Amino acid sequence: MARIDNRADDQLRPVRITPGYQSFAEGSVLIELGKTMVLCAVTVEERVPPFLKGSGEGWVTAEYSMLPRSTLTRTPRDRSAGRSYEIQRLIGRSLRAATDLRAFGERTLTVDCDVLQADGGTRTAAITGAYVALYQAFHALKKKGVLNVMPLTTMIAATSVGIVKGAPLLDLCYEEDFRAQVDFNVVMTDRQEFVEIQGTAERKPFSKDDADTLLSLAQQGIQQLFQLQHTALREFA
Repeated sequence: MARIDNRADDQLRPVRITPGYQSFAEGSVLIELGKTMVLCAVTVEERVPPFLKGSGEGWVTAEYSMLPRSTLTRTPRDRSAGRSYEIQRLIGRSLRAATDLRAFGERTLTVDCDVLQADGGTRTAAITGAYVALYQAFHALKKKGVLNVMPLTTMIAATSVGIVKGAPLLDLCYEEDFRAQVDFNVVMTDRQEFVEIQGTAERKPFSKDDADTLLSLAQQGIQQLFQLQHTALREFA
């Protein structure tokens, strides 16, 4: 089938990752996937949640929100523990899967992920961008002599895949996601391990073969995202 933006079925939208986008955050990045734009910024605090006090471990967490005019019509600011809460928990889990929490002491790193413009894939873009911002923050701490080692143990990136009109597609834009029969959000490490798979049949159940096809397609796209992350972080190596 012909895609809305004329991409091949296995092609990502144009991706741009701009590190150091904000001057005052310990780490920041603007990530763009087609029309989707997410700003990720890291704050480092010399404290941990109560359940970690005295443990010697740090904490990595995230907050996620969409600006009111990130969509075609105004979306009220989400101040409830709804969709945004579920997504920020996903981002936090994904980042902690890549982090040695004992390697940076009792500190909290919070990644704020703000959607400036939404055209599908905002949660996966946030995860991919948040990793780059988190790397910058840890790099800055190491450069200052606060840390002896980089606490990140692996890379993390994410993408969406789905079945639209019977065709498996990589990196769904909003119109494709809206019409998808099946859609997955997939988070992986650069060790080819899965961190999280969110898969839903929107109309009818899908088969194991369908799932295998979509996961392979996601893996292919995520490998490309790892290369783009590497390029964005070259100056911090």
